[in-house]
Amino acid sequence: MRDVSAADLWRRGQAGWPRRFPIVQFPNPPLILAFAGLALAGAANGTAHDAGRAIFTVGLAVWAWEEAVDGENWLRRLLGAGILVWTVARLTAEL
Repeated sequence: MRDVSAADLWRRGQAGWPRRFPIVQFPNPPLILAFAGLALAGAANGTAHDAGRAIFTVGLAVWAWEEAVDGENWLRRLLGAGILVWTVARLTAEL
């Protein structure tokens, strides 16, 4: 049996499931950043909490933009556009 490298696992995860109409795939860097920001916001208070929320928002917005513009299929593009609209609406409400 062949040893599997981290790069091999990353490539497999990026292929998505199911292969003919990918809905689920391993998170890409902007989404990983968003999750990290969410974890920071949940674990911290004060300035670190605010920084975590900002990191989450930016990471999620970048991910949503990439999906809306260049998603694998219509469902992924629609999901990206919906999350982008939700993010903008949430930020607008906070002003």
